[in-house]
Amino acid sequence: MTPRTKEQNEEIRLRRLAQIRKAAADVFLNKGPLLEIRDVAAQAGLGYGTVYHYYSNKGDLLHDLLWDALVRAGEWLEAPHASVFGEAPAGGELSWATDTGNTIAADSRSESRQTAAAAERGSVAAVGVRLLQLWADDHGLYLLHKLAGEGFVSLPEARSTPLSAAFQREVLAPFAALLETGRAADGAADVGGNAAEPMYRIQRAEMLLAALVGCASVSLRRGKLHEEASDIIRFLKL
Repeated sequence: MTPRTKEQNEEIRLRRLAQIRKAAADVFLNKGPLLEIRDVAAQAGLGYGTVYHYYSNKGDLLHDLLWDALVRAGEWLEAPHASVFGEAPAGGELSWATDTGNTIAADSRSESRQTAAAAERGSVAAVGVRLLQLWADDHGLYLLHKLAGEGFVSLPEARSTPLSAAFQREVLAPFAALLETGRAADGAADVGGNAAEPMYRIQRAEMLLAALVGCASVSLRRGKLHEEASDIIRFLKL
């Protein structure tokens, strides 16, 4: 048998890491910080020793999982207009999906109906539906937004502080700007003298994300978030 090349070994390593992190995000939905390495191994279908080889403790695993999800969140916000507002590119898949090891078909009939319904209510609604759909497919992204709203208290300060700063810079600020674009497209008018201030827009984005995280929790646990995304947006009156 021909020995594997360094490139092949690295590909296998990256694929295994993605598999482990995805499993960890899935487990976290049900067990929260009580998850153990053996739980992740069982979810991933791997031996305990295999997972332990990559992550000897859950703190390192959660840290890497969140940073990895932050990269994907930033890529979505930087994506072309069509991808952000819920329309798949010509190839039928989101460009960021291949990086996670869990390729997602983004043009299902159910998703298209939800996005179309949201678009009828306005661009902000379309953004909300799209984000919920992303969370349904990628639990790591949901976990990132959930823990960001809690200040990443599950991590020690030396790790939570740079992660919080990166989330503010690479996710929250672009998301707030995207919402403002959507509000302008909707013809919505702000009320209050401080409405145009950047801090006001950031706070509004934080409140919306907190509302979406809370509403998505039950649907995610039932595996129904894709189907119920539009209902959540209607409930929030976006």
